[in-house]
Amino acid sequence: MSALQTLVVPVVANIQADLGVSTSAASWVVTANLLAAAVFTPMLGRLGDLYGRRPVMLGVLTVVLLGSVLAATTSSLPLLLAGRVAQAASFGLFPLAIGMLREELDPKRLTGAMALVSGMLSVGAGFGLVVTGLLMRHGGDYHRLFWLATALTAIGMAGVWLLPRRAGAATGSLDWTGAALLGLGLVLLILPLEEGNGWGWGSARVLGSLAGAVVVLTAFVLFERRTTHPLISTRMLTHRPLVVANATGLFLGFSMFAVFLSVSALVQTPHDIAGYGFGASMLAASLVYLLPGTAGGVISAPLGGRLVVRFGAKSTLVVAAAVAGAGFAMLTVLHSATWEIIVGALMVNTGVTFGYAALPALLIAHVDPAETGIANSVNSISRSIGMSLGTAFVVTMVTRNPIPGPVPLPHESQFVAVFVTGAILAAIAAVMVGLALPRARRPELTVPEVEADEVLGAAGLASR
Repeated sequence: MSALQTLVVPVVANIQADLGVSTSAASWVVTANLLAAAVFTPMLGRLGDLYGRRPVMLGVLTVVLLGSVLAATTSSLPLLLAGRVAQAASFGLFPLAIGMLREELDPKRLTGAMALVSGMLSVGAGFGLVVTGLLMRHGGDYHRLFWLATALTAIGMAGVWLLPRRAGAATGSLDWTGAALLGLGLVLLILPLEEGNGWGWGSARVLGSLAGAVVVLTAFVLFERRTTHPLISTRMLTHRPLVVANATGLFLGFSMFAVFLSVSALVQTPHDIAGYGFGASMLAASLVYLLPGTAGGVISAPLGGRLVVRFGAKSTLVVAAAVAGAGFAMLTVLHSATWEIIVGALMVNTGVTFGYAALPALLIAHVDPAETGIANSVNSISRSIGMSLGTAFVVTMVTRNPIPGPVPLPHESQFVAVFVTGAILAAIAAVMVGLALPRARRPELTVPEVEADEVLGAAGLASR
């Protein structure tokens, strides 16, 4: 389902041309999905804690299926946006899946299994970009992407139907007031991040939205402290390990989308006009430059699980930030040859996969079983905000002060600025994790744990 996050990113221009709408209007195909996800994710995580994961997952997939069919069959922008809003429910599947793993698996296998599932999120996102390149070659119809989403959702429903049903682990009811405040606050936060390039980063709409987000989210925290059954325990917002996990999720989301979008734009830039780039097609950008990083995730996801099991979440997160930072640093100075782009992007993707693998283990070590779903939902929100930041930053950088000509092109220095920013943020993330998290003793694995880990890794490879 993580592929749904990126399937439409490269085809916004195609949607604009097909529907005859403005660039700003077409961009809502991405923006509406992220905004709806910010509202749905915590609510779905809490519903799973209350009423059980399986029925909620089936409900989510039903909504996603209907949204995908609607998007695949319409040529109306309002209906397409409605379909994308429905597809946003898919963001809630990850925290529900983590909660189910905690319920069903033996503790000896839990850490590795969560790492594998979480690590595959970045693989799925990269897969979405690659498939888009394949389906859109020679000017293909973008509706194919939504039919693919329909097929993937149907397969997912068949798999979830076979899962065991368990009663909810939490008590109480859904905090509708808290959900409304959190949803409104996140919308006010994400909306200017998505639209800032068009509105102007110093405009009244951007500044007013950000100020409104601060006010509403502050009201949310104050309300949650006073309610009997809060949507999100305030401990999740103040407990240091959870704060670090969410800040790291923000960085990983930023890194994933920053490298996807910047590399895709750089390699498609014509060298004879701009003096850099490769003039690659969308298909070549996907298959030649992005596919290696995505395919590498099939190996790095189970490897990340083994790192978490053997060395702990803290050490794995430091390694993740270091590898991603090294990839950004390489792209900063080496981006004139195909192999340089491939290796640099592969390193960033590997770091993101390792980081995604470590986060669930860090979270469940510090929350009760009844809070598993909502804790991972909050972390999913932080990753979504990071994706929005990465998207907005890359778009802003590559569209400001273009090279004069019939087709506006960014200067090479603007891509360098993206890579430098990624390297700096990676260094900050590594230091933050290293200093803020408590020192974890390396776990001693028993023979059954090692065997379970090896079986898990093999199963993960086979499932791909």
